[in-house]
Amino acid sequence: MPLPMAFLMGAFVLVGLVALYVFGRRLAGAWVRYRGTRVVVCPESRELVAVEVDARHAAFTTSQGRTDLRLETCTRWPERMGCGQECLGQIESAPEACLLRNILGDWYQGKRCALCGRSFQPVHWHDHRPALRAPDGTIRDWNGFQPEQVIDVLATHAPVCWDCRVAETFRRERPELVTDRPPRPGPPPSMA
Repeated sequence: MPLPMAFLMGAFVLVGLVALYVFGRRLAGAWVRYRGTRVVVCPESRELVAVEVDARHAAFTTSQGRTDLRLETCTRWPERMGCGQECLGQIESAPEACLLRNILGDWYQGKRCALCGRSFQPVHWHDHRPALRAPDGTIRDWNGFQPEQVIDVLATHAPVCWDCRVAETFRRERPELVTDRPPRPGPPPSMA
C-alpha cells in the first residue's frame, strides 16, 4: 500500500474512532441519566406512582441530538397504559430529584442509625444497603415496599445501618447462636 493511501486510511480510522467516542459518550451518559425507578406525581390521579423511563430510547434519541422520553413501566399500568404520559415533564425538569435511589440517599444523609447511633455515610446501593426500623420495632428491607410508598415509609420508619441490619437479621433467624452479654462498666463508647 503506498504511503498516501495508508495515511488516508489512518485518517479515516481516526475520524471514525473520534466520532464513535463522541457518539458513545452521549449514548452512555443519557442511558445512565435516565435509568432507574423514579417516583412522580401522576397528573391524572394526583397520587405518587413509580415509573421507569425507556433509557435505551432516551439514549438513542439523545445521541441523535434530541432527547425523546417515554415510559417503559408505570405502577398504574396496564389499566392506564393509554395515558398521555404527562408525568414525563417532572422527569425532564429534574431527572435526578425524582430518582428513587437519590430520594432515599438524601433521606439517610445526616441521620444516625436507630440502633447503634452511627452517622450515615453516602449510601452504596449495590452493597451494604441500609434498612429501616418499623414502628413495631421490626427491621425491614426496602425490598418489602413499593416505590410509590416511599414518602409514607420515610415518615413512619427510622433508619438502620447495614451492620445493624445484618446483626438483627442474624439475631432473628438464628437466636440459638446469639449470646447477649451485659454492658461493661465504665464510660460509654463515643458515637463518633
